[in-house]
Amino acid sequence: MSIPQPTALSTAQPVSPAQNVSPAQEVNTAREVNTAQPGDRPVPLSILDLSPIPSGSGAGDALRNSVDLARHAERLGYLRYWVAEHHFATGVASSAPAVLIGLIAAATNHIRVGSGAVQLGHQTPIAVVEQFGLIDALHPGRIDLGLGRSGQRRAEVVAEADRSPATARTSEPRASRVVDGLLIPPAFSFAELARSPQLALQAALLQQPGARTPDFAEQVDEVVAFLEGTFRSPDGIAVHAVPGEGAEVELWILGSSGGQSAKVAGERGLPFAANYHVSPASVLEAVEAYREAFTPSKVLSEPYVVVSADVVVAEDDATARELAKPYGLWVRAIRTGEGAIPYPTPEEADAHVWSEADRELVADRVDTRFAGSPETVVERLRVLQRVTGAGELLVTTITHGHADRVRSYELLAEAWHARRTPGAGS
Repeated sequence: MSIPQPTALSTAQPVSPAQNVSPAQEVNTAREVNTAQPGDRPVPLSILDLSPIPSGSGAGDALRNSVDLARHAERLGYLRYWVAEHHFATGVASSAPAVLIGLIAAATNHIRVGSGAVQLGHQTPIAVVEQFGLIDALHPGRIDLGLGRSGQRRAEVVAEADRSPATARTSEPRASRVVDGLLIPPAFSFAELARSPQLALQAALLQQPGARTPDFAEQVDEVVAFLEGTFRSPDGIAVHAVPGEGAEVELWILGSSGGQSAKVAGERGLPFAANYHVSPASVLEAVEAYREAFTPSKVLSEPYVVVSADVVVAEDDATARELAKPYGLWVRAIRTGEGAIPYPTPEEADAHVWSEADRELVADRVDTRFAGSPETVVERLRVLQRVTGAGELLVTTITHGHADRVRSYELLAEAWHARRTPGAGS
């Protein structure tokens, strides 16, 4: 298991707030989040790819687009290229991250490639270590193994809703707030969605009948033991992962709240990825919980956080907003239990008749997406980095047209790398 050594690709600097949300309250975050890192510290940019399937195309097109985008990302200086794990979604092709990571690693030369994240609730630790050990054997020193616990999280949400169903449905959502320029929207409740019979069936299909997923912390410890060659059964029998043992993979934990994922990452001294793009309401508590739990390890001497953001960049704000139109309709499909649909065109998005309930359903995600010109988006990303104290930003961009997505990453990289430190000459 290797030690994260991020390459400096850009320079962050203090900025004034970039988001103005009239009903929200400005909050000082000095005591909420550790922002001790200097404002001129270089912050790398990385990419999270869901391998989206645009409407009118298929999974093959989406996967070829992902491989092509990874080549562009390497050329543009992005540090990492991570792929997500999603199942039963007609609009997402990244159902087997290890397979896709192997294809992308083979098509590139030096960019780090990894998972954001493997869902440990659906696989055993030994299977995961063998898969990533195999890829690392062919592409040593370039592979990231990001672990998530979404399968277990769904069961917890259902259990909590069953314990207090009235509270889950009727509790008053807190108001939006702006923390040092960063919009923190009201939390979205996944209780009703998690109880969907369709999602329950899908969860069951992802496991063997009667299988029980161990505690996430136990699974992470097993992954570490297999990578380090120290695994022993309760009665002392050694088992070795081949390939996998001694693999030079970077091990990451991904999380959307201040719960177990953040605690596990901190207590084990592992790097942590916090999801502003999935759960913007809880990103600060996730980062804070990780830092509070952090214990130095042979992997890290101090906390290291990457924070994700949904981004669309175009030559000007109006064009970016047009390209970003389908996002709300796509999120609506996910949150109504339909799942991620093939990504719509702006015209298909315009044809949807929005109810007030629809708008409320997706507001937190739509309002926290950074869509605009390079200058607009860089400004907002700088705020996100400053408020969270992130050592790296993980950008995810979805547009209907592949060329627009590539162009978005090009414009962002050019603008991000062009920034100068305070006091630098023009």
